Amino acid sequence: MISDQLDAPTRRPTLSEVLSALAATWDQPRISVAQLMTALGDRGLIGLLLILAFANVIPNPPGTSAVLGLPMLYLSWQLMRGGMPWLPRFLAARSFDIGHFRTVVSRAMPYLNRVERLLRPRLPAFSGPSAKKLLGGICLILSIVLVLPIPFGNLLPAAAIAIIALGALERDGIWIAGGVLFGIVSTVFMAGAIVVVTRALLRLIGMGL
Repeated sequence: MISDQLDAPTRRPTLSEVLSALAATWDQPRISVAQLMTALGDRGLIGLLLILAFANVIPNPPGTSAVLGLPMLYLSWQLMRGGMPWLPRFLAARSFDIGHFRTVVSRAMPYLNRVERLLRPRLPAFSGPSAKKLLGGICLILSIVLVLPIPFGNLLPAAAIAIIALGALERDGIWIAGGVLFGIVSTVFMAGAIVVVTRALLRLIGMGL
């Protein structure tokens, strides 16, 4: 007897489910960039960009933004150029302590779970192949700002990249547009802060002379 009932389609795990399972089951002391890319599958490039961006948002020891920002520069460039993502050996082998990775995941889960309920495909023109190349260029600029040696200067550009990546993962054009706008505002704010600080230092030096 042939059943007329068709099997229900398999639900695709959400990014939060993939990350939670990876953090819970990983049994090695460190996890490399290449291993993260493999675990995330077709969401590897943008998903990894999101993880690194969020890792820059939470408090970290001084200099962490420079370490985490270098892979973000390369991933943004890959997104901008399109095609299949490829990592050079020195970047693919870069690894993170699994304890730190679990901390990032555990801190991200409450926010990611809430956001995933809000994300849905909208404004497809913002998430098409050509748009993703443009988003890669924007993320590249934000990554350059992120790695500059400015105290707390990584927070705003990292948050903007995270918003863009979340929208790109679920093809949500509204979130993508919001992330781009936030990135522009953040970059202008950072540029203004640099100008103000530079002028203040020049005045102090002039007074000292």
